[in-house]
Amino acid sequence: MSPSEPAVPSPSAPRIGIVGAGPAGLFAAELLAARGAAVTVFEAKPSPARKLLMAGRGGLNLTHSEPLERFCTRYGPQSAWFAAVLAEFPPDALRAWCKGLGIDTFIGTSGRVFPDSFKASVLVRAWLRRLASLGVTLRTRHRWTGFGHGGATVLAVEGPAGARDEVFDAVLLALGGASWPRLGSDGAWAPLLADRGVAMAPFRPSNCGFRVAWSAFLRDRHAGAPLKNVALTCGSRTVKGEMVVTAAGIEGGIVYALSAPLRDALEADGAAVAHLDLKPDLAEAAVAERLAARRGGRSLAAHLKAALKFTPVMVALVHEVTDDATRADPARLAVALKALPLRLTATAGLERAISSAGGVRFDAVDPATLELAALPGVFVAGEMLDWEAPTGGYLLQGTFATALRAADGVARKLGLTAVSPPP
Repeated sequence: MSPSEPAVPSPSAPRIGIVGAGPAGLFAAELLAARGAAVTVFEAKPSPARKLLMAGRGGLNLTHSEPLERFCTRYGPQSAWFAAVLAEFPPDALRAWCKGLGIDTFIGTSGRVFPDSFKASVLVRAWLRRLASLGVTLRTRHRWTGFGHGGATVLAVEGPAGARDEVFDAVLLALGGASWPRLGSDGAWAPLLADRGVAMAPFRPSNCGFRVAWSAFLRDRHAGAPLKNVALTCGSRTVKGEMVVTAAGIEGGIVYALSAPLRDALEADGAAVAHLDLKPDLAEAAVAERLAARRGGRSLAAHLKAALKFTPVMVALVHEVTDDATRADPARLAVALKALPLRLTATAGLERAISSAGGVRFDAVDPATLELAALPGVFVAGEMLDWEAPTGGYLLQGTFATALRAADGVARKLGLTAVSPPP
């Protein structure tokens, strides 16, 4: 067989059905096909990897370069479990895998890792060629509707030719979470598993924006305005960077980084307050000193612009949140500018979130293999599991790592060669 011809699995090869053609499903398919399995991937949408392609429009953030010990702490309550999983497939392994596809990567100034081309489409095309060369069958426009007659490894699938049952030796589900439903991650699979006794956690938005009851003036004049080099605080956590004022509230990198504690506070109390530092590089005393400098006949807006280089949206926020007495007193105003209280009323919604928490609970799977206790022979990977992480490469890295763990579980179940990261 020439190198350009696709591999043909042996007639006696174990048959594996994978549902979902996102990163987790495609990576598991690659790992298992490389071990001689006959792999079929079902995807409800007309093409694979839609969410990955959308996420990569502004530059595909693959992973992060920070030390692994710190990297593992980004996974909240599941950090201890991810420490073991990421030891098996760390960020350097993901970069090496990209290199094997002919995709070089680089570390940006923020420590985030990107492909040289910045484009997800280049990576996806190379990846699909590799999968084809391994003999992986990809069936788009095929929706999984449940389990057929004969056991959990019989998949009921609806495709262009109608509905049919597909029989496999093992099944791996990689259907994503419940954010970005138009791209396929709609969470519609949750009742199918819950009805089979799989313990589920409710879906919740993660890496999401929040609603703020802005005045009509701020909403009409400043919606879409960025806030750069600011810091946001929730409880004991402070994140510095950028965010955006929207017509409905706030969103952006530092908001997403604090979305879990802010969301949890909203769920617990019905409201939450985030404190915005408009000048994180200046101490409060320095801010007060600049505010106390001679103002002359300038308006407060002109004074804030001259003394602190405030943008129009910053000035609008000061008027939005503070009262006349505070604005008239440089010392009190300095305190306010270092901790403007933004009162959040709700999340921006699951359908607008970058990712989701919730899904299959970890006590519903064997943590070593990701096999479902209630459905022997069925494994899960990626955002179907109840975990969350901030943006910055942690989501995609976690997705790949769980796919490797689940693929290894399938391999063990079927007596295939143990799964390890591609060379």
